[in-house]
Amino acid sequence: MAERTGERQRLVHKLDHLNDAEIKEVMDYISIMETVRRAVAAGSHGAKDDIAELLAEREENKRARQAFAWEAVRRRDERRAATTLFHPPRV
Repeated sequence: MAERTGERQRLVHKLDHLNDAEIKEVMDYISIMETVRRAVAAGSHGAKDDIAELLAEREENKRARQAFAWEAVRRRDERRAATTLFHPPRV
């Protein structure tokens, strides 16, 4: 029990030195852990799906999907511009 108390005290000490953004990340991680724990306790085989869903909703992943979409549009426009350059539309 003394070791567990020591670990908890170390954790509290570390938490005291985190900024607000880091605290939010820790809370997100704890939320994922709790979701997995509930899924395992319920005997759900969909725990991996739950984790994937949680991660997909993370802000970083939303930004990455948006950047990927922008890049696809940019490439399409470049191809269209190159095609127009070599084959101008007839008027």
